[in-house]
Amino acid sequence: MEKLQYISQGFTIEDQELYIRKALDNGIQWIQVRWKNAPENEFIRLCETSKELCLKYRAVCIINDHIQIAKDIDADGVHVGLQDMSVEAARFILGEQKIIGSTANTFQDVLQRMVESCDYIGLGPLRFTQTKEKLSPVLGFGGYQKIIQKLEEKSLEIPKIFAIGGVVLDDIKLLQQIGIYGVAVSGQITERPSIISQFKTALQ
Repeated sequence: MEKLQYISQGFTIEDQELYIRKALDNGIQWIQVRWKNAPENEFIRLCETSKELCLKYRAVCIINDHIQIAKDIDADGVHVGLQDMSVEAARFILGEQKIIGSTANTFQDVLQRMVESCDYIGLGPLRFTQTKEKLSPVLGFGGYQKIIQKLEEKSLEIPKIFAIGGVVLDDIKLLQQIGIYGVAVSGQITERPSIISQFKTALQ
């Protein structure tokens, strides 16, 4: 599984598509299509375009929240939030072969996600971020460390955890030392897609 995800952003379909294209042009291999409060017909169009682009670039295309749209366009999978449909329900709709990621904010969330057998966990936010409304309590590096330590104390296998929420390139080394698998990045890649190569090098 890739260690770097790009979470799309933009207030219009044109911006969203532009940023996704730029990320793919600069070597991203995993796109999570996220566009909150979008008109449904435009969001479906964006998902269809993103799927086609990802096929062309041989990248993974994950849809945020919208499980039925992910099924309809045959995306590679879906990412469900804490308040969204359960992982089991998503798995039932999409089938065993699709990637299902899910959000966590606390140790209990992580345990729940592990029981639900999702493919990866988006744990965060690392710090305050403006790209997400209704932000869960900020974890900081200490929050990640405590969660990983608790898993180790219980002799549980560390799942594939992606740090999310305000993550920047300089965070990679410390996150990896803590035991975090990968990162989901939005702002820094949107602003400067050429930074993707540096993220990839740092995550090796």
